[in-house]
Amino acid sequence: MKVLVLGSGAKDHAVIYWFAKSNLISALYNAPGNMCTEDYAVNLSDIDPASPTDVSSACVEYGIDTVFIGTEAPLMTGVVDKLAKKGIRVFGAPSASLKLEDNRAFARSFSEKYNIPVPQNALFDNYKDVEKYLNENKGRRLVIKSNSMAPSRVMLNSDDTSALLSYAKELLLKGPVIIEESISGVPATISLIIDKNGFLLLPVTSEYTRASKDNATPTGGMGAICPVPISNQLKERMVKEVIEPTLKGMQEEGLAYRGVLTLSLIIDRELNPILVDYHVRFNDPAAQAMIPIIKTDIVSILNACASDSVNTIKLETSDDCTVAVVLASPGYPLKPEKGFRIDGIDNAFYTCLNRKPRVFCGAIVKDENGFAVSSGGRNLTIVGVGSNIEEANRLAYDLIESKGFKNLWWREDIGNDYFRTPNL
Repeated sequence: MKVLVLGSGAKDHAVIYWFAKSNLISALYNAPGNMCTEDYAVNLSDIDPASPTDVSSACVEYGIDTVFIGTEAPLMTGVVDKLAKKGIRVFGAPSASLKLEDNRAFARSFSEKYNIPVPQNALFDNYKDVEKYLNENKGRRLVIKSNSMAPSRVMLNSDDTSALLSYAKELLLKGPVIIEESISGVPATISLIIDKNGFLLLPVTSEYTRASKDNATPTGGMGAICPVPISNQLKERMVKEVIEPTLKGMQEEGLAYRGVLTLSLIIDRELNPILVDYHVRFNDPAAQAMIPIIKTDIVSILNACASDSVNTIKLETSDDCTVAVVLASPGYPLKPEKGFRIDGIDNAFYTCLNRKPRVFCGAIVKDENGFAVSSGGRNLTIVGVGSNIEEANRLAYDLIESKGFKNLWWREDIGNDYFRTPNL
């Protein structure tokens, strides 16, 4: 089997790492890839992963028979539909299913139809109505986000009316916005491999999406821990109240597909699972946090998925815990600096499959002299792997401290809340 993974971010690097451990493939390609994936896969750097024609032609040229998509851009441009018509095995959401993520108003309506708990919410398409609503709810903590698919899942969670108004004005330039109640509790990211009959639940993660604990600046995610310490009873409720009705609804609405589905939940103070978003791909950095503890071969999972029997797979994981810390460029998330050299990176730093901590590369490229330079906002994800969250946290931050990374910034508290936290 020859596999092509589409994408170039840190979560795509993590997926490449997962595939690279498989004994069931004869060749592994990444389009376009990044400076780290080239040690595991053949980077097709001249291929635009969002171009159906480019990807289809690459499959023919290199004899690729399986394409995996865990990132958003190729999904939005119809790559899945194109490859399916060509008879190429592809794992990803087709265009018809994108509205679960690309139209939050639809997703909210869908959720309510199938009795899936969601926050109170309202859709707005003009600033005047947003201003009226926010002034009527002054002092109330609310979440505002684009109604459509937004790279990095940027949103603002705040009780500052002026900040919410300012952010709304910015988002409305691109389309309608959703405003919903802010649910207090523990974030839980549910990653699934789904087919048209069932699902495989991957390790549950918890993501840190703010710039800091006290800074509500919206980011695409600054860290994650895995697994979340949840009880079997709560996990069963998540399956019965959120996952199963979601998949039932997808089948009834003609939205079922083979690939990745991610559900962002909040476990509220009464331990109720509340759905806050669907994603028809992996989340970053949830993927980087969970993949290092999965022992089951991804190709075995996808083979079962292809025959709509993924629910027969028994997922095997290690007993380890992970803490993933994202390192970002100055100015991220609003105006990330690009083109500056990132010191501390060498081949031995990121190429070993069994390295602890794991290192996944994001927005980094090589300059003409072979040095690593920033090409975007989130540059690296350092993943500590330990016997518990506290050890994993220490290993991740010890590596960061040893390298310095004077040009980058990161949160200092990823995982701290879980050091002595009992099961939810």
